[in-house]
Amino acid sequence: MSVAQSRRISTLIAGRFARSMAARATAGTVALSRLWPGRTDRLIIAPHDLRTADATRAAEIYAGRFVFAGKIVTCHGRSIFDLEPPSEDWEAALLGFGWLRHLRAADTALTRANARALVDDWISNQARKRPLERRADVRARRVVSLLSQAPLVLGDTDGKFYRKYLRGLAREIRYLRYSTLDNADGVPRLQVLIALCYAALCLANQARNIRTATRKLSDELQRQILPDGGHISRNPGALVELLSDLLPLRQTFAARNIAPPPALLNAIDRMMPMLRFFRHGDGSFALFNGMSSAPSDLVATLLAYDDTHGVPMAGMPHTGFQRLDAGAATLIVDTGPPPPPSVSQDAHAGCLSFEFSAGTSRIVVNCGMPTTGRDNWRPFARSTAAHSTLTYHDTSSCQFVELSAMKRLLRGAPITSGPRKVESYREAVTDGDVLTASHDGYLSRFGVIHRRVLTVSQDGTRLDGEDSLSPAPGRRIKGDDADFALRFHLHPSVKASRLSDARGVMLVLPNRDVWTFEALDDKVDLEDSVFLAGNDGPRRTSQIVIRQDARQASSLRWSFTRSSSSATATTARRNARREPELPL
Repeated sequence: MSVAQSRRISTLIAGRFARSMAARATAGTVALSRLWPGRTDRLIIAPHDLRTADATRAAEIYAGRFVFAGKIVTCHGRSIFDLEPPSEDWEAALLGFGWLRHLRAADTALTRANARALVDDWISNQARKRPLERRADVRARRVVSLLSQAPLVLGDTDGKFYRKYLRGLAREIRYLRYSTLDNADGVPRLQVLIALCYAALCLANQARNIRTATRKLSDELQRQILPDGGHISRNPGALVELLSDLLPLRQTFAARNIAPPPALLNAIDRMMPMLRFFRHGDGSFALFNGMSSAPSDLVATLLAYDDTHGVPMAGMPHTGFQRLDAGAATLIVDTGPPPPPSVSQDAHAGCLSFEFSAGTSRIVVNCGMPTTGRDNWRPFARSTAAHSTLTYHDTSSCQFVELSAMKRLLRGAPITSGPRKVESYREAVTDGDVLTASHDGYLSRFGVIHRRVLTVSQDGTRLDGEDSLSPAPGRRIKGDDADFALRFHLHPSVKASRLSDARGVMLVLPNRDVWTFEALDDKVDLEDSVFLAGNDGPRRTSQIVIRQDARQASSLRWSFTRSSSSATATTARRNARREPELPL
C-alpha cells in the first residue's frame, strides 16, 4: 500500500471518528484527497463550517446582489470587489468570504462555477487592495472560509486553477503569520491563531507549523478564557463567535489523527456552561458588554456539542456575573469590574445592571448593541443610561477614550476608568435568594458608592430590589448636585401602562401574564427607550424611570410582582398602551 493510499485511508477513518464526536451536528471535515488524489501533499482536508448556510442566497449572489450587514450592493456586470462598500461591516463580510457557504449549500454546477469565478476575480486582482482587507481578523476569517469551502471551489476544476488557489491561500497565510505581532487583543487575536492552526492542519507537510500554531493558540486560550469559562472581554457574544471556530477545530485535529491540545479541550469544556449561563428562557442572550442578537440556529448547533446539558451555574466569579433561577424566573446580573483596557473596546458601563425574564418572556433588559450600524449607536449603547441600573448625575460609571486621534491609535474607544472594587455575595433565605452587590464607579468623581440588593422569591413570582447611594466611610458626597436616576428598560414585547397613583406600572407580557412594578415611596415615570439588539434592527420600547436626589433620599425600594387576580389582569390589558412597535 502506498503512502498516499495509507494517508487517504487514515484521513477517512479519522473523519468518521470526528463525525461521531458530534453526532447531533452536521457532517465533519472533508478529505480533499478524494478530490485531488495526486496532490495530497498540498491541501488535504477541509474543516467544517458550523455557521448557518442559506441556499436561497446563492441565487442572489449569482444575480449580482450581495446582501451583508443590512446593506445591498448590486454589481450590474462589474466586479463586486471594485465597488465602493456601503459600510465597514458590509466590506468585512464581503472580504471574509463567509458567504461562500451559501453557494455551497445550493450545491449545483452553476453555484460552483460562480464561486470559482468570484474567488478567481479576487485572487487575480491583488492590486486593488483595501485597508480593511489587510485587517488581521478579516484576513483570518478569509483564510478559514477558503479552507472550509475548498470542496466547493475546487470540486470540478482544473490543475491550473487549483495551483492558483493554493498560491493565493498560501499568500494569505503568510501575511497572517506576520500580523500576529501587530494584532488587536481579544477575539481578533484568537481568530488569527485559530486560522493559522486550521492552515497548518489542512495543508500537508506542516508538522512544524502545527506544533508552533498549537502552542501559540494554547497560550492565548489560557490567557483569554477565564477559569469559569467566560471571555476576558466579558462579552457573551465572544463565546458564540469563538466556539463556532473552536468546535470544528477540535474536529479537524481528530480528522488528522492528531490529539487536540489540552488547552483547546479545556477551553471548550469551560465555555459550554457559560453559553447556557447567559441564555434566557426564550433562548436569547443577556445583553452585556457589546452583546447583540445571536443566531438561534447557530446557538442550537453549538449546544448540540454539549453532552452534559447541565443546569447553568449560579455564579461566574472570574467573569463577574451572577444568575438567580427561581420557578420560571431568571435574573442575570453584572457584578464585575470592566475588562482590561486592551480588550475593552466594546465593553459597556453597565456595572450592577440586570436582565429579568419569566418563562419565555423577557421583561427587563439592557439596550444591547445592534448587529449593524454599530458606530452610530455605540456611544449611547455603552453608557450606563442604556442599562437597567442606577445612573448618577447623568454620568456613566465608566469613562471612555473620546479623542478621535486616540481612538485611531488604540483601534477603538477602550475604557479609561471605571469601578475598581465590585463586591457581591448571595445567600439563601427562607423565601428565596438574596444577592447583594456594590461598586465604586462614582466614588472618585462624586464620592458615592452604589449598592444594590436583589431578592427573588422561591417560586419566581416576585423580584424585590433596593438601590442606595452612600458616601465612603469618613467621607461625604462631592458637589452640589446629587441627582440620580434608576432605570428599568423593558423588552419591546412588553406592554406597559403607568398606574393612576404614579407609583407603579402594569406590564402585560406576550403570553398575557401580568406583572406589576411598584415603588411606593417614589414617583415612577414611563419614558421612551430603544431596544438595539432586535433581529430587525433597533425598536422602540419603554423604560421605567425613578428620579431622586441622594441627599434627600439615598435609598429606593421597588418590586416586580406577578399579578394573580383576574380582575387586575383585565384592568391591565385594558390600560396597556397599544401603539405599534415601529422600527427606528
